Amino acid sequence: MANNINRREFVQLTAAGGALCMSGMGLSAFAAGSKGSKLISPGCRGTKVKVARIYMGTSHGLWPEPKMDFRKEIRFYESEFAKLEELSDVEFVVDQLVSSADQVGPLKNRLKEVDGILLIHFNIGVRPIINEVLSVGKPTVIFAAPYSGHGWTGFGALQKQELGAKLECMLTSDYSQLAVAIRPFRAIHHLREAKILDLTTRSIDTYAKTMKDKFGTEIKRIERQQVLDAYEAVDDSEARAEAERWISSAKALVEPSKQDVFKSCKLALAFEDLVNRENATVLTIDCYGTMWDKTIKLPAYPCLGFTRLNNMGLGGICESDLQSAMTHVIMQGLVGRPGFISDPTVDESNNSIILAHCLGTTKMDGPDKPDAPYQLRTVMERREGVTPQVFMQIGRKVTQTKLVGTDFMPYFTGEIIDAPDVPRGCRTKITVKVDGCVETLWKNWSSGLHRQTCYGDITKELGSFCKYMGIKMVNEAV
Repeated sequence: MANNINRREFVQLTAAGGALCMSGMGLSAFAAGSKGSKLISPGCRGTKVKVARIYMGTSHGLWPEPKMDFRKEIRFYESEFAKLEELSDVEFVVDQLVSSADQVGPLKNRLKEVDGILLIHFNIGVRPIINEVLSVGKPTVIFAAPYSGHGWTGFGALQKQELGAKLECMLTSDYSQLAVAIRPFRAIHHLREAKILDLTTRSIDTYAKTMKDKFGTEIKRIERQQVLDAYEAVDDSEARAEAERWISSAKALVEPSKQDVFKSCKLALAFEDLVNRENATVLTIDCYGTMWDKTIKLPAYPCLGFTRLNNMGLGGICESDLQSAMTHVIMQGLVGRPGFISDPTVDESNNSIILAHCLGTTKMDGPDKPDAPYQLRTVMERREGVTPQVFMQIGRKVTQTKLVGTDFMPYFTGEIIDAPDVPRGCRTKITVKVDGCVETLWKNWSSGLHRQTCYGDITKELGSFCKYMGIKMVNEAV
């Protein structure tokens, strides 16, 4: 596939994990009528994740067995890779057996162009190969199944050296972990390919340059008139059909009128068109700031449109929160799931933190997964607009984090123990029992209110990503 393909020209999303398939979602209330979103995976504009897959086996290695049949070993691994559907957005641009360190030299120029390097360990005597590969300076993971050799005894020490600063190791017989090994490479790729649109009158130049310099992410400020033009261009019949899908799939239409939902859906379709025309992947709006002024406000609240973008595998982010937008791209790259921005409040009585926001996403498991139940509400503080109040799954593990600056990610994990439906606080709420101590968490809390929460304990993938990118990751609850 050509790397410069425009995602509006790409006709099918591909599936699972970071790569998300939407071909079967045509009747969903959250994707029906979608004309765009033609990307390979979230955060990418028609490009694949580039990985070097190198099998390491030496002719002189006598353990785990003399005269190992490397072709047979490679065929076995190829069969395991074929089972991993989430790698459909991955291209192995280097894919070969290396038996000595001097064979790495001719590959170095190609290795410098990849998102990450996967080394598969066959037998003893491969340390010189590893050292040569690490000298390229790219994120690298060694996959070493049991009986692959004794090299693991030095891997820990190697990671502590400058040469091993970007080295991770997976010593396991669980071959599904091959996909886990590649997820941080996908997040790196998504950040480099992502384009974030910010509708605000504030200057974002300094932050945008910082993110571009470190991660390659493009952040572009857009004008209100661009959104208004896209809104006026939406066919009213399409907006009515979209509104009917949202209303018919909801548990209830509580405060908003059908006309309110129509206007919100018309704006949602405008968002999709705007994102497609800009070849972008994430949209955020200064909805409680410069876009709230009555002389320049939008025709409707953006909440439903943001939810719809999240449900499609793109990104809709509240309040021009660019830190949350960057975190959203990282989460999508790591696990193919959106984040939930929140304004938290603490309950020490059950070691929990309540995460609340009026913007709820109904597909927290990803675009190709079932919808969560929801009802349509007004925005709590303003008592107007339309937003989905989403009831997330009790019992799910979650991870909350945020990229702060370029080199810090505070985080914690926990389990959802309640999805409160009470009048206080923002519409969508989850009570999360913290792994660790919630008192320790709130005493260590820093860097503002908003953070992103996604389903699952993603600390393994997130930890590898942070190591590769030189980011300090700190669990504030322990």
